Amino acid sequence: MTNAKSTGDTLPDEISPGLATAQDEVVDLCRTLIRFDTSNPTRNELKAAQWVREQLEEVGLSPELIESEPGRASVVCRVPGVDRERGGLLLHAHLDVVPAEPSDWTHPPFEGVIEDGYLWGRGAIDMKDTVAVFLAVARHLGRTGMVPPRDLVFLFVADEEGGGVHGSKYLVKHRPDFFDGVTEAIGEGGGFSFPIDDNRRLYPIENAQRGQAWLRLTATGRAGHGSSPNSENAVTRIADAISAIGHHEFAYHLVDSVRGLATEYARLRGIEFDSDDVAGSLDRLGPDGHELLDIIVRNSANPTMTEAGYQINVIPGRATAAIDGRFLPGQEEAFLEEIDSLLPEGVTREFVHRDFAMETPFEGRLVDAMQAAILAEDEHGSTASYCNPGGTDAKAFSTLGIRCFGFKALKLPHDLEYVRLFHGVDERVPLEGLLFGVRVIGRLVLTA
Repeated sequence: MTNAKSTGDTLPDEISPGLATAQDEVVDLCRTLIRFDTSNPTRNELKAAQWVREQLEEVGLSPELIESEPGRASVVCRVPGVDRERGGLLLHAHLDVVPAEPSDWTHPPFEGVIEDGYLWGRGAIDMKDTVAVFLAVARHLGRTGMVPPRDLVFLFVADEEGGGVHGSKYLVKHRPDFFDGVTEAIGEGGGFSFPIDDNRRLYPIENAQRGQAWLRLTATGRAGHGSSPNSENAVTRIADAISAIGHHEFAYHLVDSVRGLATEYARLRGIEFDSDDVAGSLDRLGPDGHELLDIIVRNSANPTMTEAGYQINVIPGRATAAIDGRFLPGQEEAFLEEIDSLLPEGVTREFVHRDFAMETPFEGRLVDAMQAAILAEDEHGSTASYCNPGGTDAKAFSTLGIRCFGFKALKLPHDLEYVRLFHGVDERVPLEGLLFGVRVIGRLVLTA
């Protein structure tokens, strides 16, 4: 880049005004991205990735498009920083979305309709909003020639909704050079606002993720005639297993990231969170506290599918069921032991999919910079650590030793049920939230 401006360790006072063009264009960037149908698995990301590459090239940056197989495309772009010896920062967001049934929606899911202060469409919050914010900030750096303190690697990746086989996992395995020198990363999973009261908001910053244990249960028994008594009925055995797991209540277990969130949220509400009385503390925090914390204060397992038999008068010798199991960091062994204790005679388990839980300390210069960037743009904001109840591409990047955080920088209206919009109908993002994201991420990349 020519006429480069170094930020060093200080942030220019004019950072927000300097991002005026980026703020002006972020809505249009997001709208265009929504109009690319990148539904996974029915479509691919290629056209969207080609367009992202063009937007980066237009401002003098040097992106690279990678296809893991025809059509499954990701884009990576490194912006060199002042201190090339310092660890780089990865900013990653996925291009694919889950499918949508147009007849269920108020507005067509791939038209990018703007109405009532929102941009509507599939991917609006999962996560083409963040793609647009990161893209707008990258274009700002290219357009102005401003050099960040450290290397920045912008990655717009394929296949997150399909587990990352054609995206993050492929790149980690086949193109680890993209991540040379990268020590930290931000992506989806945190940094969205959660209401405290009419004016105040809490921004949970993800520094942990639960692990996945997707299990297939298999019950075996004695096949026979449907009219005959059968104490070894495989269907009964699988039903017993499903019922036991479905009704089981796992014990509370507070990992550090959740403890930090619960303590800060309770403090803001003027309530003490007692770690020795999690149930009572949650009840004192009320419905909002339950909504924020219930899913991450314990392991979980839910039956999701079952299959057995082929004729109403035939008792089959085999029946199966699927279990979506999730466990907190450090809890995998205890979780599996608990599941095993619930299985009746004649029922075994095997993994359909297994992925680890992760947690990184909520400390360091990047954490400080994320917190400061939020507080600089929201005088009524607060921050805390957070554990993502699911998983993201961050798990693949963490295998390279990269410390991963979830930080979308998205300010939301108090009445928007944000979490329920993920993979849901009428997905939408507030226009002001996109502008806020550009200001926060623009500030972050020049201070982190």
